[in-house]
Amino acid sequence: MGEKVPQTYAKHVRLDPPFHFFLLPLAAINFLLSLWRLIRQPGGETAWLVVLSFAAVVAVLKIRLYALRVQDRVIRLEERLRLSTLLGEPLRSRIGELTEGQLIGLRFAPDAEAPSLVEKALAGKMSGADIKKAIGGWRPDYFRV
Repeated sequence: MGEKVPQTYAKHVRLDPPFHFFLLPLAAINFLLSLWRLIRQPGGETAWLVVLSFAAVVAVLKIRLYALRVQDRVIRLEERLRLSTLLGEPLRSRIGELTEGQLIGLRFAPDAEAPSLVEKALAGKMSGADIKKAIGGWRPDYFRV
């Protein structure tokens, strides 16, 4: 594994090469080729290949979305646990008021900045992106899917 690049708001999005550069393009190309074949050689068999190719595209996308959804659930749990140890009692009792997006945005906040960001998020209804932009010292997350 190579060196880990420092993360910032501008550089925290992660690409998954097997998905983004192999599975997704292959499924899309297969669908387009089957569609092209249907246009050139109409028939039941080629129409069925278009349906199957489209099903493959949907399956590839759903597999990715399921993984991201599970990741979001784990992040929410981790952040609730982390915040319950970092926050004082007035804010600790309000952790449940944070939205999913806010909790996901807070995962990049270092422990020292988290309490003030939680307070701002609850007071001003900051979005997850707003929270990420407000972070001064980025806490990297290299384990994202």
